[in-house]
Amino acid sequence: MDATELSVPDRAHAIIEACEGQESANPVEVFWAVESLPFVRMHGPEHHVLDGAAFLTAFRNAGGAIDLPVALDALVTRGLTMPGAICGLWGVCGSAASVGAALAIIEGTGPLTDDASWGSHMELTARILQAESRIGGPRCCKRNAFVALQQAASYARARFGVAMESGTIVCRDCARNAQCLGERCPFHPSGSERRTLA
Repeated sequence: MDATELSVPDRAHAIIEACEGQESANPVEVFWAVESLPFVRMHGPEHHVLDGAAFLTAFRNAGGAIDLPVALDALVTRGLTMPGAICGLWGVCGSAASVGAALAIIEGTGPLTDDASWGSHMELTARILQAESRIGGPRCCKRNAFVALQQAASYARARFGVAMESGTIVCRDCARNAQCLGERCPFHPSGSERRTLA
């Protein structure tokens, strides 16, 4: 079957399989390695799995104590419950929710959890959404992934002492995005400032 004909669940499971083979401790490098594969579209609900999976993979590779296959399996189940276009229709970005789900998996948080972890993933998603809201729309699944992974890496360092590798983030997909913000995007190649993982 042609990669363009794959269903969203098929794309999600292919993303998980690809993440399991990644060795980088840089979540953006993991993201780029997987998003460049033919079954990941420029925009689409597969990012609701990919973004959290890139975070989980880099977290494990940086020394985070998780069982990666188990964590990725849990993430794909959660990510597939999020429909496309929720950034515009629900007021919450799928990338933020994906990374929030990943953090909840790391901490073993559920709806009845009564320790500090119950609010931990909400704190992270709030930071992501605030950063995304300052940039503005229209949507860009790549830009939102960069923001989410940047915030998640910083958060993981502060909360768990897991220092993921960092580097300059310069978007590679501008030409493929008909709605690219150009210089308004902090990751656009023409911008004078570059965002790095904090």
